[in-house]
Amino acid sequence: MGCSSTSCSVAVALLLLALGASGQLQVGFYSKSCPSAESTVASVVRGASASDSTILPALLRLQFHDCFVRGCDASVLIKGGNNSAEVDNAKHQGLRGLDVIDNAKAQLQTQCPGVVSCADIVILAARDAVAFSGGPSFDVPTGRLDGKVSNLRDADVLPDVHDSAQVLRSKFAAGGLDDKDLVLLSAAHTVGTTACFFMQDRLYNFPLAGGGRGSDPSIPDDFLAELKSRCAPGDFNTRVPLDRGSERVFDTSILRNIRNGFAVIASDAALYEDTSTVDVVDSYSGLLGTIFGPYFRQDFADSMVKMGSIGVITGSNGEVRKLCSKFN
Repeated sequence: MGCSSTSCSVAVALLLLALGASGQLQVGFYSKSCPSAESTVASVVRGASASDSTILPALLRLQFHDCFVRGCDASVLIKGGNNSAEVDNAKHQGLRGLDVIDNAKAQLQTQCPGVVSCADIVILAARDAVAFSGGPSFDVPTGRLDGKVSNLRDADVLPDVHDSAQVLRSKFAAGGLDDKDLVLLSAAHTVGTTACFFMQDRLYNFPLAGGGRGSDPSIPDDFLAELKSRCAPGDFNTRVPLDRGSERVFDTSILRNIRNGFAVIASDAALYEDTSTVDVVDSYSGLLGTIFGPYFRQDFADSMVKMGSIGVITGSNGEVRKLCSKFN
């Protein structure tokens, strides 16, 4: 089932009410103050993806990394110069798309100086990245302000590839997200790749029950051989699709892969090791789910909106930066 503008708008309103953010954010926040805001961001994202299609999943990841640290406040965009800013944390390794946000901001500063926040640009760019990847098109509320803090250690709270399902559930719950959101947002891995760096421990240094270290025994033999052929010991840079066999299509294939033992990274595999998340994975990855629901595309859009409402700054507590990489 797709996500129509009307149905998504209703979902947005309900989610914001549930999160206590009603009256702070709204769909079309810039309709009068900067009418071209959303179309400008979309144009910049489309242009960036025309020359590099891998930027789309990178922009989706950028929202995740921003919102999970201090909320959706663009703190991840700040460049400190002395390796003390949030973006310098190793948890942000390989983070891309910041230049796309800067480009959109520069254009909006020319059109509507001091109006559109960097925090909102991150949210809009991620929304557009989903749509341009073949995912759902949906409305997102705007009206966020940019934060005034960016600290290296704040990013320690980010979910990690080695986290168990319990730890992942706890970290998502801290942001007001439930088990369903955990599975849906992890399913963003339906597009994009990961570096072999994030697979080395699972392939070669996994703690074994009988002692010693080796390969994660939960990985099917044929799949293990496939992964090892692509990621040799010590290879940190080669990139591997996160959604085996369907990395260019936004669909539920990633969840079927997780269910069938073909998760590429450990944190995805962990979703099928806890009954709370197993049930959610099964609900979307079975044939009946595509016919009778739950509806993956609609629910994914809802979870994106929900994540985009974490720790929103409004009023006098924030600012609209002139440059996304610097505080005013």
